[in-house]
Amino acid sequence: MNSIENILVCVTQQKTCERLIKRGAELKGNNETSELYVVHVAKEGDNFLNNPFQDDALEYLFEISKEYGASMTVLRSNLIAKTIAEFARTNNVSDIVLGSSPSDYRNNSIIMELKGLIPEVNFHIVNGD
Repeated sequence: MNSIENILVCVTQQKTCERLIKRGAELKGNNETSELYVVHVAKEGDNFLNNPFQDDALEYLFEISKEYGASMTVLRSNLIAKTIAEFARTNNVSDIVLGSSPSDYRNNSIIMELKGLIPEVNFHIVNGD
């Protein structure tokens, strides 16, 4: 895909994911025909709503998403990459923004899995500061 259609930002339940949402908004720029989506995939059975730190972080990310004109969705699935790929296909996503940390090998394996599932999508990996 050569032109940006819609942008998907994948977040965890950490306030530091604000940098990912900001990067997604930068990619979107003033393109009024594009949508900016923010998605968090929670594993089935995870009770994040009774965890005050995670609940606070997700609420914060919902507010940041609104500030950048994005809609935020929380999905439940144990198949994180597959769920993200399905969301991307359904919403005509051309670009995905993800965070990466050198010490987080699980995150990197999800990135590789996503690249295999949706090779037509452009990936923007934002390193932690």
